Amino acid sequence: MGKAAAARKLAAAAAFGGGGLTAAGGGLYGLLRLEAAMARKRIGNATGTPPDATGWYGRNRPGPAIKVALIGDSSAAGYGVDGVIETPGAVLASGLSERADRRVYLRSFAVVGARSSDLAAQVEAALPIEPEVAVILIGANDVTHRVPPKSSVRLLSEAVNRLRSADIQVIVGTCPDLGTIKPIQPPLKQVARSWSRRLAAAQAIAVVEADGRTVSLSSILGPEFAADTAAFFGPDQFHPSAEGYASMASVLLPSVLAALDLIPEEQILPETRRGEGVLPIARAAVQAAKTPGTELGGTEVGGSRRGVRGLWVALRHRQQGPRPDTQAPESDESGREIPTADQRSDSMDGRPARS
Repeated sequence: MGKAAAARKLAAAAAFGGGGLTAAGGGLYGLLRLEAAMARKRIGNATGTPPDATGWYGRNRPGPAIKVALIGDSSAAGYGVDGVIETPGAVLASGLSERADRRVYLRSFAVVGARSSDLAAQVEAALPIEPEVAVILIGANDVTHRVPPKSSVRLLSEAVNRLRSADIQVIVGTCPDLGTIKPIQPPLKQVARSWSRRLAAAQAIAVVEADGRTVSLSSILGPEFAADTAAFFGPDQFHPSAEGYASMASVLLPSVLAALDLIPEEQILPETRRGEGVLPIARAAVQAAKTPGTELGGTEVGGSRRGVRGLWVALRHRQQGPRPDTQAPESDESGREIPTADQRSDSMDGRPARS
């Protein structure tokens, strides 16, 4: 079975409850369990609460504010950094405010150690703030805890469907390539790479089918990680460093802008000179899983969203632009969280809420 067919089968298994990846033989499985235990001991368990990126960004910029929900695991929360300006949420919100010239309100719902099974609760918590866009980072903990891929992808698909039914744009950073993690040794390294890439491909299929967009984090955003692990990985050599999180947020930002229709008109259509184009969904998903920064989103060919090989997908490599000047979040003047539409309409003094 080819890689594209394997990715398509895995996504189908997630949707219909079928089988997942082929089980390892008994001897290899025992070795993998031993190596996994040793790697986890070297990496350690993520504990502690990262700085909270929740707040307002873009002081003195015009409104109304763009509302962003940040959902997922420790990679979304920014585990391991010391200051809030080093979190991916702060980098993403600062960049969005700068590029859109708008105020931004970001609220982080991400939880250290979260798996795909935790997405439903985070999504339900995010809905009341009525975000324009939700950014989801999930998958690494599913792989390291051997969650069946069919379960992971089904739960992600349900989360994206829930958000899209509320007319919220969705950007999913797919599972990174765990084969780049230094404490993980062969043959576990090869298995981790295979599982994470296949999960990333299946996530992409499920998300695009649910009318969301994906951005491949692949080898944790590029060759610079492999070349300089000290700069881009944190002390545990598993989570990114502040520089690593900033690179991740910079890769996600152009796709967030595109989802909000805040990109120049000339960047709307795929450009062949940048290796962009329109492909059947399974081929696009496999290609994206190997290439960091690749965005996938549904499109039409001849007025139809589907061809004989399934959904048509636009594959893009968005231009990142300069690194934003990251700002710390601020609360509004009242110190309260951004009000929902219902809360604004119920305001006792009848004045519109600050936006």
